[in-house]
Amino acid sequence: MIPLIFSDSGVEQIIKKIGGSEEVRHHLANLGFTVGGRVTVINSLGGNVIVKVKESRIAINEEMARKIMV
Repeated sequence: MIPLIFSDSGVEQIIKKIGGSEEVRHHLANLGFTVGGRVTVINSLGGNVIVKVKESRIAINEEMARKIMV
């Protein structure tokens, strides 16, 4: 498992674990990040990451991306 921030762009990954506090995990779940879900890094700019989750593009910061393990 590696943090999402280190995932290669354009490669679909499966979320294996989501870390952080209950509040952080709940926030990420509301955005569509769930264990077993598929996620693709579209681009990484200055620590922020643009990802595709459930047919939506979402920008998250580096701290959040480090909590998502693929």
